[in-house]
Amino acid sequence: MSVAELIVLGPGEGKTVSLLGGRYTYKAVGRDTGGHYGLLEVTAPAGAPGPPPHVHEREEEALYVVDGELNVQIGGRTLHARAGTFALVPRGTVHTFSNPAPRPARVLVIVSPAGFEQAFEEMADVAPRADEPPNMEKLLAIAKRYHLKIVGAP
Repeated sequence: MSVAELIVLGPGEGKTVSLLGGRYTYKAVGRDTGGHYGLLEVTAPAGAPGPPPHVHEREEEALYVVDGELNVQIGGRTLHARAGTFALVPRGTVHTFSNPAPRPARVLVIVSPAGFEQAFEEMADVAPRADEPPNMEKLLAIAKRYHLKIVGAP
C-alpha cells in the first residue's frame, strides 16, 4: 500500500467521533500512511474516567499530551502526564488513561501498525457517551475483532 496524497489538516479538522464522552479526531488512517500507523487527536473531557484498562495484542500505542494533563497507567506504573509528556505503550501491555483535571486534555495517539484506529469509530456507535452504560455485548464483539482485550471495568 502506498501513501495516496498529501494531507494537511488544521486545528479541529478531520473526521470526529464521540467515544465514552471523549472526542476522537482522525488526522491520518492506514490508507493515508501505507498501513504503517493511524494518528488521532483525542480530547478527554474534564474529569473523564477514560477507557477501561485494556491490552492491544497487535499494536503499539504512543501518547503525546498536547494540552492539559492525564493520569496514564501502563502496566504496573501510573504517571501524571502534563503537556509535553510522551509515553509508549508496547503491544501486550495493560494500559488506560483518565483526566483528573477540571479542564479538558488533548492527546495525540499513534497506533502502529494501522488498522485499530477503525475500532474507535465502531465503538463510538455503541458507546458514544460517558453518562450512559454501553452495550457491553456489542463492545466486546468489536474488541474481539480488533484483538483488544478489556481487562478492567468500563
